[in-house]
Amino acid sequence: MKQFAQLLDELDQTMSTNAKVDSLLRFFTAVDEEDIIWAIALLTGRKLKRVMRTAALRTWAAAAAGIPLWLFEESYHITGDLAEAITLMLPAPVAETNYSLAETVRYLASLDQMSEEEKERAIRKRWSEMPKSERFVFNKMITGNFRVGVSRQLVVKALAKYFDLGESFVAHRLMGNWDPANTRIQTLLEATGDLQPDYQPYPFFLAYALEDSPQHLGPLDEWLIERKLDGIRGQIIVRNGQLFVWSRGEELMTDKFPEFEPLAALLPTGTVLDGEIIPWKDGAPLPFAVMQTRIGRKTLSPKIREAAPLVMVCFDLLEWQGEDIRQQPLSWRREQLRKLLSTLAVPVPLILSDALECSDWESVRQWRANARNSNYEGVMIKRLQSSYQSGRRRGDWWKWKVEPFTIDGVLLYAQQGHGRRANLLTDYTFAVWDGDALVPFAKAYSGLTDKEMLEVDAWVKRHTVEKFGPVRSVQPLLVFELAFEGINKSTRHKSGVALRFPRILRWRRDKGPKDANTKEDLLQLIGSQSI
Repeated sequence: MKQFAQLLDELDQTMSTNAKVDSLLRFFTAVDEEDIIWAIALLTGRKLKRVMRTAALRTWAAAAAGIPLWLFEESYHITGDLAEAITLMLPAPVAETNYSLAETVRYLASLDQMSEEEKERAIRKRWSEMPKSERFVFNKMITGNFRVGVSRQLVVKALAKYFDLGESFVAHRLMGNWDPANTRIQTLLEATGDLQPDYQPYPFFLAYALEDSPQHLGPLDEWLIERKLDGIRGQIIVRNGQLFVWSRGEELMTDKFPEFEPLAALLPTGTVLDGEIIPWKDGAPLPFAVMQTRIGRKTLSPKIREAAPLVMVCFDLLEWQGEDIRQQPLSWRREQLRKLLSTLAVPVPLILSDALECSDWESVRQWRANARNSNYEGVMIKRLQSSYQSGRRRGDWWKWKVEPFTIDGVLLYAQQGHGRRANLLTDYTFAVWDGDALVPFAKAYSGLTDKEMLEVDAWVKRHTVEKFGPVRSVQPLLVFELAFEGINKSTRHKSGVALRFPRILRWRRDKGPKDANTKEDLLQLIGSQSI
């Protein structure tokens, strides 16, 4: 744990990619392979099973610190992070023991079979044996809130350098549902034999956002223009008669999409399709709100499936007849995809993405301008000669999204942020007018500069009206412009609406609270969308 805690501290202290890679290389050199495999798992987003309630942890930590629970809770609200609060309030260790990362993971897994009393003794014993830096990491692992400022691509880069392997190969091997408890590093990164188990997807190639006109990209005939669809990015894999459906977030979603089950028998073995899974009816996409009626449901009734029928709009072919074809040009891959889909004689839930007919860059702009009316988000601009790469890369794939919806809201509530913002009031709730009353309609925490966050934090502390635990209500005086990607009606929210990806666009210092928008304005935005 000492080396892993030191690694996390080093990663947190620098923004330099090279420095982070060097820190990872030092860690790989200093520990055994079990610690390497668990570090890879945790750094790339795999979560440990939570084996205890956070309420119990708070009670045990207060007892270990010798303070009443109410005082711990007040301090926790100020800190804003449970793992940090516990670490700060515990007494100094009785005797330090250097446990490895792998041993710590096994120790946490063993707690699942213990009673509450046994868990408390075990946790408090481990707290008493760890210095502060290791306690913090240990607490993060317990609470399941393990997030580190390092990208998957950075871990891939470090592993490729350490084991002298290609980055694309390493990125591929890290995909899928491998189990760090039963996987050796040599097996995970084995460069001989089959390139992947049957279930393993490829790393997704992600487009960069285009902020201005695409004129600088050069001749239009070097590019493919497609609609940017609003759904779930996924890969459909058929290998050895088995079907696997993966989301971009590496969630295996085969059972959630029964529409695709027949593809196991219809697609040739060794086929991997990349595309967008969206609700589709009568030859056109439906709003993302329709997709949300299916997400998260454990069972799908015939009525729900009929109301929200899904297809994959396919825009790439990554594997064909068992061969990895990602290094072939996009134009070639797309032609093989077209031929494949045209050979399927029976109706299937697969649609080839449209290549939009554009005579010049101005016509691309027109397609983008009209996107929202047809339930898509903008346009994709892809270089026809591009290979299929991994991660977000500049130059070959671009997304040019429509301008977001905007609305002016009044700041109504604020509470502490998390991580480096745990001591600042940076998570905000905004309201619009419903007659003479302000009705909360959105929460947002991103979009302000560091300087503005400090200024708003100081303002909130001076203008607090009431406290509700970590939340403060404030005088309704500040107005902010919020941006969001979509809006739909919701019975779960007091305002009657729900927003997609709300964020702060700017602080409207030029406006007073009476200048903010109304609930009626929000409802009109819903009406302006094509349903």
